[in-house]
Amino acid sequence: MEPKEETLATIPEEEEDGDTVIPDVENNPKPTTKDNSSDSSDASDSDSDSDSESEDEAKQSMELQTLQYQLSNEPSNYDTHVQYIKVLRKMGEIEKLRQARKAMNEIFPLTPAMWREWARDETSISTGPEALLGVEKIYERGVSDYLSVPLWCDYLKFVQEYDPSIREFLPDGISKARNLFERAVTAAGLHVSEGSKIWELYREFELAIFCRIDETNLKEKEKQVQRIRSIFHRQLSVPLANSSATLLAYKSWEVEQGAVLDVESSNLDGISSNVALAYQKALEMCNARAHLEEQISRQDLSDSEKFQQYMIYLKYEQSSGDPGRVQLLYERAITDFPVSSDLWLDYTQYLDKTLKVGNVVRDVYSRATKNCPWVGELWVRSLLSLERSRASEEEISTVFEKSLLCAFSTFEEYLDLFLTRIDGLRRRILFSGEVEGVLDYSLIRETFQRASDYLSEQMKNTDGLLRLYAYWAHLEQSMGKDMVSARGVWERLLKISGAMLEAWQSYISMEIELDHINEARSIYKRCYSKRFTGTGSEDICHAWLRFEREYGTLEDFDHSVQKVTPRLEELRLFRSQQESKSLPESADQKEHSVKKTGREKRKSDSNISYEQSPAKRQKNAPQKPKKVHDKEKRQVQNLAEENEGRETKQMVEEQPKEQPIKDAVPGRTKGFTDECTAFLSNINLKATYEDLRRFFSDVGGVSSIRILHDKFTGKSRGLAYVDFIDDEHLAAAVAKNKQMFLGKKLSIARSNPKQRKDSSGERAPTEHAQSHQQTGNAGTSASKESSIETSKQSRGRGDSVQLKGKNTFAVPRNVRPLGFPAIKPKTEEGEDLKPKSNDEFRKMFIKKD
Repeated sequence: MEPKEETLATIPEEEEDGDTVIPDVENNPKPTTKDNSSDSSDASDSDSDSDSESEDEAKQSMELQTLQYQLSNEPSNYDTHVQYIKVLRKMGEIEKLRQARKAMNEIFPLTPAMWREWARDETSISTGPEALLGVEKIYERGVSDYLSVPLWCDYLKFVQEYDPSIREFLPDGISKARNLFERAVTAAGLHVSEGSKIWELYREFELAIFCRIDETNLKEKEKQVQRIRSIFHRQLSVPLANSSATLLAYKSWEVEQGAVLDVESSNLDGISSNVALAYQKALEMCNARAHLEEQISRQDLSDSEKFQQYMIYLKYEQSSGDPGRVQLLYERAITDFPVSSDLWLDYTQYLDKTLKVGNVVRDVYSRATKNCPWVGELWVRSLLSLERSRASEEEISTVFEKSLLCAFSTFEEYLDLFLTRIDGLRRRILFSGEVEGVLDYSLIRETFQRASDYLSEQMKNTDGLLRLYAYWAHLEQSMGKDMVSARGVWERLLKISGAMLEAWQSYISMEIELDHINEARSIYKRCYSKRFTGTGSEDICHAWLRFEREYGTLEDFDHSVQKVTPRLEELRLFRSQQESKSLPESADQKEHSVKKTGREKRKSDSNISYEQSPAKRQKNAPQKPKKVHDKEKRQVQNLAEENEGRETKQMVEEQPKEQPIKDAVPGRTKGFTDECTAFLSNINLKATYEDLRRFFSDVGGVSSIRILHDKFTGKSRGLAYVDFIDDEHLAAAVAKNKQMFLGKKLSIARSNPKQRKDSSGERAPTEHAQSHQQTGNAGTSASKESSIETSKQSRGRGDSVQLKGKNTFAVPRNVRPLGFPAIKPKTEEGEDLKPKSNDEFRKMFIKKD
């Protein structure tokens, strides 16, 4: 038990009991009837008490100021509100406490304990009928937030004690009390473990009325007896805890009325069959739920375990088919888990399916959105519930505006809210016979405009934004009867999401459906040359051809073919380039593997020769070939040069030319001059090519994108080069420096091509020397000269062709250049290493006549 604090609610009770005195020094001075011998000790005690009280007041004042500052900065902090109310209650700041509670209740629903505390505090300081009416309103608000049997009991006791009409059993007071008791029974009378408290209070009230009836008024007494008996019968038919005690109380009361019953036992002898059967059924139902009630009442369970037990209990009640019991159990679960969005969603979904009472469902949705305002689906269902119950436009609009002030986790939730609001307006304008005069299409257009302003930037290039604009254009054409405005909606979308193929296709579909063939054709002419993701560029071209076949003349079809054919050829070349870009990397790996195999072979042959005896090595040493005739030598040399030239030409032709189109698939990029290139750093490591393209979509002119990756891990290094078609687009891109991109501030600068060119020129001789050193003695003078000539020719043909990788013309003959078929190992290797005679050389190179 926590120590009892002096509060506003406990002070009046302490005054009545006479145990303590109100801690007010000015109005309640301490008595001075003690003898003089204890005056000094009393004075010292009083001084120490006053010092401690001063220190406590100073601490409370500091804490109060801190809490006020926190609430001014974070008005939605639940815990701070609770602590602020607690401190004000300690200090006895009545008016501030009242305002603090009201401010918290405007944002959050209060717990039953907080409502009980508030009502008791107001009761203790209130005088007069108006003040008591305010307390009654507090109870009304409290019982509407959560299900609480103790709060209902406090409410019922309060009206019996403080309402004069009920206290004096006036007809109006009796009617008011009975209505309140029936509400309490409906709300909590089915509560298995605590519902009997409501029934007992109801019976006691009716018994008190019975006692006040005059003995001579037999008719009124009999009527009251039947009323009390009915309450007993109703309670006995409900599965409640301690139902056996209720049965004994009923039998005792019947004995007082003259019946002959055994009041000591719980048998059903002498009770009417209907009551006995109902009681027996209720007892069986209570026993069947006893284990479930025990599980949700256990204090040793965690919140997740207790929640799971509630779900099991709910499934059981739903299988029994009693909506009243299911609803009450949902209310009990909500009281224990008020911020569980899943629970509120299940509860509201159940009510939508089973309960047709509009006011009850609307009230539950209002509480759901107040407890879980961050769940967009609850707001959507709330708007639909209001529409079903034929709520006024003012009420629906108020709920919609409240929903827009909430913070949802995704923009799709905001989109669903806007669309739900527009759906409701459309239905009420077109199909409802009782529409207020304020509803017209201008309100729908205004809602679309607000949705567009709020969501366009955040949902750019998404299907959700396309759905919003397509719906808008459709209603502009069908309800607004304004084709110009409908086209204006599509044009606005294309400015935002022009890179979406679906946006163009939907625009064209609308024009075709309305039989506006020329307008659809003009849209095809605008978009067929645009670049779309995936195969979208080809799809739009084929769609135009298909459109002209079905709707156009022969001249229209020929014109489309004339326009589309070169575009499709360009796209075909681009696709082939994409496929070829992955080949150099794999060929480099293959070349490296073959070179390594050649070195290992030479090393193994060298080791074998050292293991042999000197005589054996001398015997196996290659013989010096004899001098070849000058004519034969020239033929061999010319043939070698011719072969080398043919190989060089083939390799140069196999290198794909660089197209001014971005590579959609990451790979090695070749032939970039960096004349109009932006260098990007501090890129989010998860950024893709499409993310960067969308970032520069407002700038335009992007020709290619190169994201740098780590050569070992393959992950992004956060760096990239973006090529543009001209300086104007590049300057616009550099102007976006320091803008946020995927959560990081992007750094954009113009790439310096001269510096990169100089650095690459310095490295070139080193790389050539290393390549030449690796090939070593395996190369020939002819191959060296051919390599140099080919290098000059490749540079002279222009920048569009550039050979990447190491020198492939000076490698040993057992290593094939890039793009050549794989060689067969070992056998040919051995033949190349074996020395040949002059006759063998002559047979290899001289053609036979």
